[in-house]
Parts: sequence; structure tokens; C-alpha cells
Amino acid sequence: MAAVVRWPIGIAVVSWQYLWNTVAIHRTEEEGDGSDLPDPVPDGRLDDRVQTVEDGYGPLLHRHYSVRIAGGCSAEDLMGRMASDPNRWAPTGMSVFRRTRGASGSMTVGDELVVRLPGPWNGPVRVIASGPRGFRLATLRGHLEAGQIEFRAEPHGSGTEFVIESWARPGDRLSHLLYNRLLLAKEVQLVMWTRSCLGAVALSGGRRDGGLKVHTRRVALG
Repeated sequence: MAAVVRWPIGIAVVSWQYLWNTVAIHRTEEEGDGSDLPDPVPDGRLDDRVQTVEDGYGPLLHRHYSVRIAGGCSAEDLMGRMASDPNRWAPTGMSVFRRTRGASGSMTVGDELVVRLPGPWNGPVRVIASGPRGFRLATLRGHLEAGQIEFRAEPHGSGTEFVIESWARPGDRLSHLLYNRLLLAKEVQLVMWTRSCLGAVALSGGRRDGGLKVHTRRVALG
């Protein structure tokens, strides 16, 4: 019942974000291939709770969100700040990260979090890779999606490029309907991660250099 009540809120949030968006978003889409599959989850972090792309439904979406930052802190400092508390850069009006395993203040391999969203889309995840310039999460059972997502930053000229890269399929048949028939969940995801890119810019102390880029490769899987 709670999910049903919150579902229209999610739709309203997405509509509001689109209505008031003033940042240029350059979107491209193309057909992908086998090279778009993510690296396997490391054996030490793979168990029956992990929801891999093989567990999903419908096509795989390999999405790449990026923004260039002029000035501000280094790539390493930015990712240290982002790892310390995701709620400092995530759009808290539509998502809240809550840690369920591991100590706060970093993204350590094996840590687990739940992303609370304004609809029937809560998403448990596990940290499967972490380093000075980024970290990667794998989805767990019950997540809207089946796959992985990586947050990273790299030096770019005199500034930094921040990237969110995801490899995911709908996690169940309802999610498949929302993604590939109604297209709602796909657009919720787009809004959330583009807003997160802007949050990374603000957290860096620098300024956005140009618009946001979103590139999607769609891969049909059996």
C-alpha cells in the first residue's frame, strides 16, 4: 500500500524536474553489442543476494552520464567527499541513501546501502570496488534494476570530468513494464543521475564547464 501511495509522488517529482530543468543535456542513443556488458562481480562479493544483469528482464541499457568541472578540488578529493556521504550530492528530494552495512564516512568494498526513492523503487546495493577516484555498486535482490553502476572522476585538462556509468536491466517483470513500455522508470533514472552530476559539481567547489552528456547503448539479451 505504501508503494502505491508513493507512486504518483515519483511521477510528480520527475515532471517537476523536467519542467524546471535549465541545464543543457545532450542525449544520444545507439544499438550496442557484447562489449557493453559489465565486468563480472568479483567472486568475493558475489552471492545469491546479488542481482546480476543475467537475472534481469528485457534489454540491457549501458548508460554514460558525464559533466566537466572547471576549477574546484582534485578528482581524488571529489570522490573522497562523495564516498563519505552520498546524500551530500544525490538529489535528496527524490532519493536518500541509507547505509545498512559498514561504517559511514567511506565506500569500502562489502559495504551495503539502500537507496530510498519516491515510488516503489527502493534499491539495495553493495560496494564491489573502490579506489581513490571512484567506486562501483552492484544491485541486490529487490532492486528495481539488475546490474552495476560506477561513480568516478578523472583529471581533464586543468579541471575534472565526473562520470556515472551504469549497466542494467529491469530487475523484474513490473520494472520491465515501467522501463520498456511506459518508459517511466527510465526517465526517473535519467533525472536522478543527471541531478547527481550537478551535485558533484557543487560538491567540488568548481563550476560546470558546458552541458551534461548522456549516452545510452541498448543491447538485446536473451
